[in-house]
Amino acid sequence: MVVVMKATATEDDIEHLEEKVREAGGEAFVSRGKSRTIIGLVGDTARFTGMPIQTYQGVDHVILIGKPYKMVARELHPVPTTVKVGPAAVGRESFSVIAGPCAVESEEQAMRAARAAVDAGATILRGGAYKPRTSPYSFQGLGQRGLEILAECRAETGLPVVTEVIESRDVEHVAEVADCLQIGTRNMQNFALLKEVGQTQKPVLLKRGLSATVEEWLMAAEYIAQRGNSEIILCERGIRTFETATRNTLDLAGMVVAQNESHLPVIVDPSHATGQHELVAPMARAALAAGADGVMLDVHHAPTEALCDGAQALTPEELATLGEDLTTLAGALDRRV
Repeated sequence: MVVVMKATATEDDIEHLEEKVREAGGEAFVSRGKSRTIIGLVGDTARFTGMPIQTYQGVDHVILIGKPYKMVARELHPVPTTVKVGPAAVGRESFSVIAGPCAVESEEQAMRAARAAVDAGATILRGGAYKPRTSPYSFQGLGQRGLEILAECRAETGLPVVTEVIESRDVEHVAEVADCLQIGTRNMQNFALLKEVGQTQKPVLLKRGLSATVEEWLMAAEYIAQRGNSEIILCERGIRTFETATRNTLDLAGMVVAQNESHLPVIVDPSHATGQHELVAPMARAALAAGADGVMLDVHHAPTEALCDGAQALTPEELATLGEDLTTLAGALDRRV
């Protein structure tokens, strides 16, 4: 059950509802949005249905949602949500291009990638300062120095930054730099981390786990929203199947299911999905054609020398060409990049 408060509801109204829910043996999770406050009720639904919630001061209406995810369900927001990342917006109204280095390796490398992103029409810069890797011997990122470099790239290009946070203890200092916090595929079900980013005021980009169902993905988003942060961007980045010809299997059908089930914007990461740079552009175009809200792309000026996932990185020239293709295709579909 979800309670939608009136725009005029006071803190006393919210606290009164919370107290009544606790008295009924439940728990209330408050999510304060830009225009209204939403309260998710957790516990025995039968107890809540017997409460005169609709009559409480400040309550606008009550929504009964049959899905295990309440706060991110389409029933709660029939109109899809647009998430603001700095000056950029990610949602159904336009097709967003997020681009940058998979991992920040140096100031020069990151700056060249940032400039290439701007030239290709990207509106958000991605870059990894902390890199969780399958092998403990692989490059793990520059950490704090990587964050500083990303801040320098933002200062020069004007692009807001999305970067990954991998541990709960790092959330606060990563949030000081990042305009959007990324939760990577390996941390999709790190529930302590999800709760921690849910308590920030920063947008969160949540990647689908490599073996997660769409429902599990949306339940992970629910952990974030339940803690008060509903500014969430979902990212389909391929799932593990029996196929070995590509790094993962890009599930565009799952992307559409997530859009239908949730009010959150859903983007696609064809770089990590395919693992091969020659497949990135075709899958990016396919994502746009399928109705995705954006793509996230890796770029590196010398992919063969990259310290992380060079095989999937586009060169600045390839990124520029893809940017032109996406603009043309978006026009044919009555969308804008």
